[in-house]
Amino acid sequence: MEALHNLAFGFEHALTYSNLLYCAIGCVVGTLVGLLPGLGPLATISLLLPLTYSIPTTGALIMLAGIYYGAQYGDSVSAITMKIPHASSIVACIDGYQMTLKGKTGLALFTAGVSSFIGGTVAIIVLTFLAPTLGEVAFLFGPADYCAMMLVGFVCVSFVTTGSLLNGLAMAMVGVLLGQIGTDVNSGTARFTMDLPFLFDGVGVVSIALGCFGIAEVTKNLDSREERSPFNGKINLMPTWAEFKRIIPSALRGSAIGSFLGILPGGGPTIAQFAAYAIDKKVSKYRDEIGTGCIEGVAGQAAADEAAARTSFIPLMSIGIPENAVMALMLAAFIIKGIQPGPNMIAAHPELFWGLVASMWMGNVFLLVLNVPLVRYWLSVFKIPYAVLFPCILFFCCIGTYSVNNSMEDLYITAAFGLMGYMFMRLELDPSPLMLGFILGPMLEENFRRAMLLSRGSFATFVQRPISGTLMALIAVFVVWQLVAFVLQVRKKKMAGDVAPIDPIEQPAG
Repeated sequence: MEALHNLAFGFEHALTYSNLLYCAIGCVVGTLVGLLPGLGPLATISLLLPLTYSIPTTGALIMLAGIYYGAQYGDSVSAITMKIPHASSIVACIDGYQMTLKGKTGLALFTAGVSSFIGGTVAIIVLTFLAPTLGEVAFLFGPADYCAMMLVGFVCVSFVTTGSLLNGLAMAMVGVLLGQIGTDVNSGTARFTMDLPFLFDGVGVVSIALGCFGIAEVTKNLDSREERSPFNGKINLMPTWAEFKRIIPSALRGSAIGSFLGILPGGGPTIAQFAAYAIDKKVSKYRDEIGTGCIEGVAGQAAADEAAARTSFIPLMSIGIPENAVMALMLAAFIIKGIQPGPNMIAAHPELFWGLVASMWMGNVFLLVLNVPLVRYWLSVFKIPYAVLFPCILFFCCIGTYSVNNSMEDLYITAAFGLMGYMFMRLELDPSPLMLGFILGPMLEENFRRAMLLSRGSFATFVQRPISGTLMALIAVFVVWQLVAFVLQVRKKKMAGDVAPIDPIEQPAG
């Protein structure tokens, strides 16, 4: 009852005309930012951060938050229709784009919109009732536990990839190697930089995502010598009842996964989408169809993406720790307004905390309207002929890449990864595991070093701690299970090959 009382108190502040306007502005800008290839919430919030000086505190933070979680709604549109993702919609390219190629663009977008709404709703409930205490869960995780969790992510590569397991692991290792480029955090030594100053900070995830997916897809489409557009004909958004029933289980699973991973520092929407996709590909009733253009492949990752974006505010506001770059910018916005997020924030600024939580409920409704019934109007820009559209796509990719660091070198890196992504496509290699390896690799290395330092070089810490020990046991069970399944599959093929089919012998006449 106390949580409901606090939420009602938050609505008193969030339902003012000015705060409603700022919430609507944030949702519209966030959707547009997610829709346009190449742009993202990080660059947009960076550009708009100076405006917070002239906007009231609650309104400024509501607007910036709306841009962040609104972009999670909108970024699936370009991923589904054109296979050009942001970092948090990479998995949407797999089944979403396949649905577009099958003429089911409307169904894919409806699935993403409704699933995002479900994920956002579940996450807001978690934020409302558990925020004061749930932030403490992050303190239970040590370096060894985070390291074990990253290893679970690598084990999930067999579910993320749409090709063979060997190809998926190879692509993940390429991503891990790319993640090692830059300055070592512990020693300060430059690694794999070839003495190029612009590589000292490493390779940006935006450059890799836009290169391997966006530019590579444009190049592939131009190479096909076929006139095409992302979709043709009327967009039918409304699914059948049977299709709608398939959305709910995956969306609920993705919401739970995203809500949990959003709380953990280092988690967030990017990892949540991979985890939700991996779980769906294992437990879904239609798991054999995932990867070929399946509703579950869109629903689970969209819900996890949105849920993680909302619950990522918990460690920021509860313990003052930003879990990703966008949350670091939000922390800067809090500090600009003279507010220090942390355990005392709820008691010191209840109107701000609960007003922000209440605004998320309203933002969820705004975004549902923007991204389901009105999505056909957002998509009118994609009805432009592809010969005109692809230069615009490349332009926005360049703008989005350049706006992160205002560096021309980032454009060169993006172009290089565009060529690499095109080669991957020609070789029928899925770049999704590469992104997984690139994201998890540096995190795994950092937490592994910390775990070794704290345990004085003893590997026993990974099995002695309850959380890491449980995760390592799950990894062992999974690996053994996969090996047994592989052996049985090989034996089955061998037995089928030993029994040669008997061809009917034509008898001579007479």
